Amino acid sequence: MSLEGKHIGFGISASHCTYEEVMPQIEKLLKLGAKVTPFVSGNVKTTDTKFGTSAYWLKRIEDITQEEIVDTIVKAEPFGPKTPLDCMVMAPITGNSTSKLANAMTDGPVLMAAKATLRSGNPVVLGISTNDALGLNGVNIMKLMATKNIYFIPFGQDDPIKKPNSLVARMEALTDTVESAIAGKQYQPVLIEKFRD
Repeated sequence: MSLEGKHIGFGISASHCTYEEVMPQIEKLLKLGAKVTPFVSGNVKTTDTKFGTSAYWLKRIEDITQEEIVDTIVKAEPFGPKTPLDCMVMAPITGNSTSKLANAMTDGPVLMAAKATLRSGNPVVLGISTNDALGLNGVNIMKLMATKNIYFIPFGQDDPIKKPNSLVARMEALTDTVESAIAGKQYQPVLIEKFRD
């Protein structure tokens, strides 16, 4: 399947250590001919960390996509019936946002875009990055895996010794997962070995 002419929403939540892995995937979507509209959570918009300031990341996202960032619920809401996305990507999606999505809590622009996309019957692709995926958040991930029109970028343990409950998506598989999701299929295998000795 070609992504030429597809409109992809790209939502980023506050797994700050994962941003560097995600930026090349946005560029890849663009090179494949997709239009990419960026969405950011409130924490992405306002939080400075050792991985970079919010201003740095916001500028980098806008420079890559050449699109205005959607950073409020009001701006995100029209991306349903009015301006439907062919696919909404949430990568990285934190444990906090995973929990909210699984329990129908829509308190920010990224979650609103996902809700609007599901309302249109179009796919939502999740790239998880959470330290409690094999802990309390496991039930939310499994709930989403069983939900129609939600697909996962393949994921696995990133550090089973020091962080045994942590799971992270293999972001390099993002475009393949998006293509499969638009075709109505889960890209496989979804459970992979992320950890490397």
